[in-house]
Amino acid sequence: MAVESPSVLDPLVAEIRACRICAPRFAATRTAHAPRPVPWLSAVAPILAAGQAPGARVHAGGLPFDDASGDRLRDWMGVDRACFYDRARFGVLPMAFCFPGYDAKGSDLPPPPICATTWRARALAAMPGVRLVLLIGGHAQRWHLGAAARAGVTATVANWRAFGPGILPLPHPSWRNTGWLRRNPWFAEELLPELRGRVSSLLAGV
Repeated sequence: MAVESPSVLDPLVAEIRACRICAPRFAATRTAHAPRPVPWLSAVAPILAAGQAPGARVHAGGLPFDDASGDRLRDWMGVDRACFYDRARFGVLPMAFCFPGYDAKGSDLPPPPICATTWRARALAAMPGVRLVLLIGGHAQRWHLGAAARAGVTATVANWRAFGPGILPLPHPSWRNTGWLRRNPWFAEELLPELRGRVSSLLAGV
């Protein structure tokens, strides 16, 4: 049974938590907030949720995917909160560790690219136990898959079989994508059983 050792990642996590690179950028947003990085790394977890960026609720609470999107993601995977927040089982690595703020229309701003440039390679290298990466949304898909994700989220997710056993592209579980889910019933019929099967198989060995 894999057991996460908190000390292994403590120095990197402390660096990430102290990051203030985007302070001027966030101060200029509609929310005018200060950075609050939310790292949730694991040196042993077999499954990595590679998402976009924390939302306002996660920014306030400091726990990744602690919102309606997280509830939907856990439902997709067939796991409960206790399982998801067990760092022997799951790690979380968004494209940006901080809530980016809102634009003038009240929509989430995209994750600042400087966050991935600064931290992503080091964070991935510190998580050698990962065997399945869930690429949640277009930003993560483009970073990890490059040209293979150029056609957009729908085409990338529909082409999930092309990426092998270690990667699954997913739409973002936001409520904003409820219409997308209705228009693409193949996602629930074909991809979700595969997702749950892979997750279950990996967790069985933890």
